[in-house]
Amino acid sequence: MFEQDLNQYWKTVVDTIQDGVMIVDIKGTIVSVNKGLEKITGYTRSELIGKPCLVLDCNICEIVRENKGEHWCKLFRDGTVDMRTCLLTKKDGSNIHVLKNASLLYDTEGKVMGAVETMTDITEIIEKDTQIEAFRRELMAEDSFHGILGSSSAMQQVFDIITNAAQSDAPVIIFGESGTGKELISKAIHDVGKRKRNPFVKVNCAALTESLLESELFGHVKGAFTGAYQNREGRFEAAHGGDIFIDEIGDLPLSTQVKLLRVLEEKVVERVGDHRPIHIDVRIISATNKDLMQLIGQGAFREDLFYRINVIPITVPPLRERAEDIPILAESFFRRIQLKSGKKIEGVSNDAMGAMMNYPWPGNVRELKSAFEYAFVSCQESLIQPYHLPPAIFQAKMPKVRKTPANREETKRKQLVEALEKSGGNQSEAARILGVSRVTVWNRMKRFNVNLKKEYKI
Repeated sequence: MFEQDLNQYWKTVVDTIQDGVMIVDIKGTIVSVNKGLEKITGYTRSELIGKPCLVLDCNICEIVRENKGEHWCKLFRDGTVDMRTCLLTKKDGSNIHVLKNASLLYDTEGKVMGAVETMTDITEIIEKDTQIEAFRRELMAEDSFHGILGSSSAMQQVFDIITNAAQSDAPVIIFGESGTGKELISKAIHDVGKRKRNPFVKVNCAALTESLLESELFGHVKGAFTGAYQNREGRFEAAHGGDIFIDEIGDLPLSTQVKLLRVLEEKVVERVGDHRPIHIDVRIISATNKDLMQLIGQGAFREDLFYRINVIPITVPPLRERAEDIPILAESFFRRIQLKSGKKIEGVSNDAMGAMMNYPWPGNVRELKSAFEYAFVSCQESLIQPYHLPPAIFQAKMPKVRKTPANREETKRKQLVEALEKSGGNQSEAARILGVSRVTVWNRMKRFNVNLKKEYKI
């Protein structure tokens, strides 16, 4: 009785399964499918039953099918197909990735009467794997230094200073226009340095009022001011043992500058409303887009504080002064936004790249990223064209003569070879000649396929 009930409700059981199930006879004709297969392929049951299984255009059929001998299909010869990843064609012509299992069906006398196949839709998994691989390539990009992109000599010098500054506990100050990536540089200093396993705390002086800023930096005690309902540690305490990044330090009020100066000199903080000193071990990294010497002349910034924070200065060049980095940055932003949006845009046209190379980028790298976000919204074609970019970039006047990225790359290779020849193959000396780090020389040798042992005698 139980077996009869199973047979009666078997179709309901199979239709409940989300995976696709298909039964074929010994000639490969489809005799039964479940709702899962209808959903996966887009075909209805009536459109599939009676049709050869070739209708699904499985890409591994060419591998398993045989045209000679007793068996027309490898499945009927070997008896099973286990965990095979394959590509099917849906009714609408699109492809779908599935994981296929198959086995033969026998009658009561042991004679083969057909086969059953199960198919699991793994398209989403495949797409995620593709995204992960793309992100991995992004992270391993040759022209990337801890998330900062650039192969220009100006940026290579910045990378060298970052590496050297990271080994010191002296205060670092980063100068640069808005949008040049000062925060990324501060994070790179932390990630490369001795304090990388300890906190990295950020605070933006321009985003807070004077009263809130002191509380954020130094903390407060209960009752120190209206709304101070409990004790709170400040950013300096939170950063103990690590680094604190003070962005837009040029906007720091004079009263707060005095307290910051004491922190630098005595390595102690006092919470607002309290006079008990709290000893801290914090390295200060600051940044500004303002001319601090001009502010000192105006009486808006303390000269003694300036010399305390200006121990290791790093100046980030604006994008217009390192135009050779635009193609690298453009490629990175394109890939990231493409992955995020899922939009089927294949690349950037030469004309669009030319427009970007010509534009002065007053908003620097941040503006370049915004331009790609704009382009991905406006572009409905396979390539981003100049008219897909923001109007200010598209309407910029093109120069009469421009160097192409390929010419710049060839120039770099020539300079590398000449430096290696002058140094007798010594990479450290070649790095000094080029004004870059030894690691940069090694990376360029790898990128330009310059074989030291093959081309130079040591």
